[in-house]
Amino acid sequence: MPKATPGDTRLSRRTLVGHGARAGALLAASTVGAPYLGFGRHRLFAQSEERYSTRAVDLVGDSLVIDMLSPLTLASSTMRAWYGNPENIPESFWDDLDLSGIDAVLDAVGTGPFGARESVLERVAGVNGIVAHNGHRMLRVARAADLDEAARSGRAGMIFGVQNADHFHSLDDVDYFYGLGQRVSQLTYNARNLIGTGSTDRIDGGLSDWGVAIIERMNDVGMGVDVSHCGDRTSLDAFEASKKPVLVTHSNVRALADGHVRCKPDEVIDAVGRDGSVFGVTGVRMFVKADEPTTVEHYLDHFDYLTERIGAEHVGIGSDVDLYGYDNMPAEDMKRLRASFTTGKYRFRDQIDIPEVAHPQRVFDLTEGLVRRGYTDPDIRGILGGNFRRVLEEIWG
Repeated sequence: MPKATPGDTRLSRRTLVGHGARAGALLAASTVGAPYLGFGRHRLFAQSEERYSTRAVDLVGDSLVIDMLSPLTLASSTMRAWYGNPENIPESFWDDLDLSGIDAVLDAVGTGPFGARESVLERVAGVNGIVAHNGHRMLRVARAADLDEAARSGRAGMIFGVQNADHFHSLDDVDYFYGLGQRVSQLTYNARNLIGTGSTDRIDGGLSDWGVAIIERMNDVGMGVDVSHCGDRTSLDAFEASKKPVLVTHSNVRALADGHVRCKPDEVIDAVGRDGSVFGVTGVRMFVKADEPTTVEHYLDHFDYLTERIGAEHVGIGSDVDLYGYDNMPAEDMKRLRASFTTGKYRFRDQIDIPEVAHPQRVFDLTEGLVRRGYTDPDIRGILGGNFRRVLEEIWG
């Protein structure tokens, strides 16, 4: 994918102040740093032939863009190298993040039941180290106003989350990890725990009494409850138990993916709408469509389905990939990742990504697709990040 090069005149978020300037610089970059095409289309990135409409460029430039599941890296070997030693993160990564149009990401990975507390503490240390080492590039998001500051300052906002809750050994642990910076927690990953059932488990027993108590404490401290990987009954129980909106940060529509267990049925989708919450759509290939071909148009179908069913104000982005996607990771890391899913319910295929939305500038391609599908500017701005910002402010207080 495109890399920034010396003397490149493309947009860098650190060179801009404010969304209006950002949009203007995007267009300036398209006309100065790369060929301008007629009919309102612009080539923004010197090493990519993709052209984007003026409207799409303006929308990304003027919007708060939040990806509610995008770790800095998916590759386990790179995680060890970066989170332990943040100076190992190459300049090319920061260049690509600068040019991505993304203002804030939720960085969260799954944990298992064994050693969960220790692994989350290690992750907290890694995230805090990266933010501290790169304070001119990144800020940790603790409240909704920090999302606005990320966009205003040109730094990338880091929301720290965990894709499980096994590290909560007591109710007071919710307060403890909140104090360390955690702002979102899934209740379960794929398997059952003491709180509830994951999406790939054989039987979904729903939310336990302990799970209800954990949700109540998460509500009290202002930590987001996420049911992306939860089973259906556990998900619905969470909506019932929570006094604050329950998040689906990264999932898809089950009706469009041949019943895939990691996608949500209509009952859960409807609960998102009733709850005033937001549903983040992923670009993971097997969650988008059950067979080939699987394209960006099928990905966009999930945005359409959710918008028609519960309204665009309840739809957002939860890409479930890092800047470069799954299929670009080293072969050994990919082998380990696939082996970590012990059941066949994920239905892995040769590819995991949809190439059009598994690269650093994917937000521009998504925005172009939403424009093509006839979405209004306010709806697109909400999907890009305004909707998640609204609900996170309600949850975090």
